[in-house]
Amino acid sequence: MHTDNYIQESVELLKQMVSIPSPSFEESMVREHISNWLTDRKICHEVIKNNIVAFNSRFCKSKQTLMLCAHIDTVSPGNDYSFDPYNPDYEQAYRNSATEDGNIRDSREKVFGLGSNDDGASAVAMISAFRHFYNEELPINLMLVLSAEEERSGKDGMSFIWANIEHTPDWAIVGEPTRMQAATSERGLLVIDATSYGTSGHAARGDGDNAIYIAMDDIERLRSHKFSRISEMMGQVHLNVTQINAGTAHNVIPDQCSFVIDIRPTEQYTNEEILNELSRLCRSRLTARNLANRSSATRPDSPLVRCAGELGIEVFSSPTTSDWMRIGCDAIKMGPGDSSRSHKKDEFVYVSEIEDGIRKYIDFIETFIISLTRN
Repeated sequence: MHTDNYIQESVELLKQMVSIPSPSFEESMVREHISNWLTDRKICHEVIKNNIVAFNSRFCKSKQTLMLCAHIDTVSPGNDYSFDPYNPDYEQAYRNSATEDGNIRDSREKVFGLGSNDDGASAVAMISAFRHFYNEELPINLMLVLSAEEERSGKDGMSFIWANIEHTPDWAIVGEPTRMQAATSERGLLVIDATSYGTSGHAARGDGDNAIYIAMDDIERLRSHKFSRISEMMGQVHLNVTQINAGTAHNVIPDQCSFVIDIRPTEQYTNEEILNELSRLCRSRLTARNLANRSSATRPDSPLVRCAGELGIEVFSSPTTSDWMRIGCDAIKMGPGDSSRSHKKDEFVYVSEIEDGIRKYIDFIETFIISLTRN
């Protein structure tokens, strides 16, 4: 099948996916639609909860495997959309969507709607690349995973797939909107709920031990703390206190104060190490919401990085998390679209970005195979 046909079908599939609400944990309808679409094109696959898993038709257990994975769930739409996020009026959308030079572009040049950029464009481009090689005899296996619950870190998405599939891949390309640049590392996410405890008393008499002051001292320690291990790819661990709450009345010394710490780890630390290090600094009690959202980094000698270099693909370190943190093999993050459009009103992706994604995924797979056999 010619790649021009892939582009046309990908755009139509993406528009259909956008029209089906698929917030995390509610992906069954869009999963069923994609499953039927694949069946119509004679692509064998397995439905696992709300995930779709497929292997190329000439799969062989003795071969190593490259996985292409993207997620099919979305965040919930904001109230500030200027058009229906599921069924955009394209004329209206284009009136509200000027290019950088202020000119309105042809309506065929964009796909609008929730999930079009994050992560529908990666999903349809990966489906097309997978179809391209589906019936070919290759020296490696290809695996396609379309995952659920990514936006909410759900237990039945990629985490479930990775823990339960019989044949785990050796390498992965994680599809996220990166403008087809290759992220070779991404920061993790560690959210900590902190509570300081004091003793209540009457404010007029200055009784008690003010929990706010205890929290303030801890926050100052956190603000000035520097983690000693520096990542060559990502630099320092990032830490910010983002919420604080205390007090019941103006004349009562508070006996509790709660605050939230947002931390973006690097591959130099596990989340458990960060929690333990900060707990030693603070009088407040620190409790992690989730220790599983780890940082990820590609091996320095990875054939994925070598392939990106051969194709002249720019590499970078990503500040955002993805399903990468839920898989246990060597990986990069790369997909069509732009992360700056994600989780914002009037989401869109350029058709040219989908086209570029399909072609570059195909080129990457071909070059990756050649590089492996050469080395």
